[in-house]
Amino acid sequence: MDLTTSEEYASQSKLLQEFTKVPSIDSAWVLKNNNDGISTAMFSISQPDLLANRTRKYSMYCHIKGAGTNSRDFQWSPFPTEMTGVSVIVPSPSGSKLLIVRNGEKGCPTKLEIVDQSHVEKEIHVGQSMHGPLYTDEWFHGISWNQEETLIAYIAEAPPQPRPVFSDSGYRKGDSSDEDCNTWKGQGDWEEDWGERYSKKGRPSLFVLDIASGEVRAAEGIATSLSVGQVVWVPPSSSGSQTYLVFVGWLEHNGFHNTARKLGIKYCSNRPCALYAIASPFERPETENKPVCDGKSDSAASAHNLTASISSAFFPRFSQDGKILLFLSAKQAVNSGAHNATDSLHKINWLSDWKMDKQLDVTEVVPIVMCPEDGCFLGLYCSSILSNPWLSDGCTMILTSAWRSTEVILSINVLSGKVTRITPEDSHYSWSALAIDGDNVLAVSSSPIDPPHIRYGRQVTPEGQTRRWTWDEVDSPLRTARDRVKSLLSHHSVTILQIPVANPSDDLSDGGKLPFEAIFVSCKDSSHSPTVVVLHGGPHSVSVSSYVKSSAFLASLGFNLLIVNYRYVPWNFSAPLQLCMSSSHRYLKTKKRYTGLWRGGFTIASWKSRISGRPRLSYSHRSRHQRKANRCFQSSCCWDFTWWILDNSSDRPGSRQICCGSCSESCVQPGADDWHH
Repeated sequence: MDLTTSEEYASQSKLLQEFTKVPSIDSAWVLKNNNDGISTAMFSISQPDLLANRTRKYSMYCHIKGAGTNSRDFQWSPFPTEMTGVSVIVPSPSGSKLLIVRNGEKGCPTKLEIVDQSHVEKEIHVGQSMHGPLYTDEWFHGISWNQEETLIAYIAEAPPQPRPVFSDSGYRKGDSSDEDCNTWKGQGDWEEDWGERYSKKGRPSLFVLDIASGEVRAAEGIATSLSVGQVVWVPPSSSGSQTYLVFVGWLEHNGFHNTARKLGIKYCSNRPCALYAIASPFERPETENKPVCDGKSDSAASAHNLTASISSAFFPRFSQDGKILLFLSAKQAVNSGAHNATDSLHKINWLSDWKMDKQLDVTEVVPIVMCPEDGCFLGLYCSSILSNPWLSDGCTMILTSAWRSTEVILSINVLSGKVTRITPEDSHYSWSALAIDGDNVLAVSSSPIDPPHIRYGRQVTPEGQTRRWTWDEVDSPLRTARDRVKSLLSHHSVTILQIPVANPSDDLSDGGKLPFEAIFVSCKDSSHSPTVVVLHGGPHSVSVSSYVKSSAFLASLGFNLLIVNYRYVPWNFSAPLQLCMSSSHRYLKTKKRYTGLWRGGFTIASWKSRISGRPRLSYSHRSRHQRKANRCFQSSCCWDFTWWILDNSSDRPGSRQICCGSCSESCVQPGADDWHH
């Protein structure tokens, strides 16, 4: 290695360290305080440790004075506190206690610590025979304190099934210790996992901890075919009825049309799921596990499906008065097969004296948006919901949603269904809500060249104007590291490019005519700088204009960045994309060959090249193809076209042309601009 290369490596490594020093804000909570006008915010932050190849986790506290006035003062703790070996922390509803989880590794027990304001109140060690590590991911993670702060429900890995033991004489009944040199253990039954980051993890299962006794019990009545997550307690009622838990359940048959496989879930919101209710295991004597029912059994020992009428339900949240159960649904993704699609928001009016034998009605609050108009609400695209998303009026919830190439914060009135964007409309920053402080919102904003910084949102009513939201930048200790990185990127700018659809067809849906976007991060003299094109997986996902350390580091080296969102991202082409996915999945599922079909004015077909042998899925929406179901098509001579006549009694496959019944008109040759691949 020559001297120039060596110096370049040294310079770039120092530059990379500047970017890794900037901590990430993972989550935040606003704790209740007896002093009026003062609230306490707790932040969980993380920072890469390059030498140890791990992530450091810290906690920081901030006292917010004058929270209900126009003058606020943020007083920070002088230093962050490192949380070594901590997997996750969750404060209690009152803010007087804190749960600290330390997941065991390599067969070690999981440690659950209950900390009050002065000391560790209790430490419980849970062995592998009860359960494995707690889930801390975005799907199965769920830790919930009950309102009395006596019980904690959580999701952890179910204990592994006993492995068969063998000796010189063959199979041996009973278990054997690992120190027994006269026996050996087999692999046992194979258990399918959820793949990707969940590989070799145990089945997500529900457990409840009694803090006073330190006893942990598994929830009963949940079938082993159900993976559970996102548990919450049902608020206690004045009638003193039984205490219930609500959780999300994914059945093993989770693929499109109930495919009997766990097809993966990390990047897939199109896995069918439902909300279930079950009684607390500490409220009744132990009974044998019973299978999951679909709301038809009156047994209190079986999980009760609350959302059997809808194909997807997740992120359950109870209103502050316990009268409304809100949840998101990805039913459009489930029904169409698209990995991600427009979400909808639903509610259940919860009865204070509800029993397992009562079925509750599901009401839609925010519907699916298929073809949004330019500048209007695009629909919900949410990857999470705050544990407490409610403003003080009890009917307005705050959540974060993708909005074209940015993330924004929305307020939703769950009684009227009114959706309002509360972050600035002229901003290319991405925003994310962290916690609610009464009627105010603690949030974080960032851009590709500006690391995350904390914002405090409040509602103001200027004289002679309507009520609106204003966002104050919070001066925090995190600002020092952020400003150093910001200075390295001071000669860069961010632009969200609007790329119009060239010569749009009159038959395109309104959503299909909208311009698609790309985020362009440019240097001062961008015309002489090389450009890195950043592509995301898809098309059923989106890149937003938030801060990413790796991309910012490339920009600091002098590269332009072009972060592309394809034409077929969900918010840009929802109707035809999801229609195409739904139709092709439905009939490719039932037929063993490539198929072509009609669906709502679309022709969905699969073409196989005679030259390359590569199949392609295509669709056409030309109006001349929508007139009659008996219209004929001919394909190009370079393609084999296999089809099924779905409305003809013969139901025979054909090649090179479609014929739907008797042909009363001439065959139509599809033009090159008729088909989209």
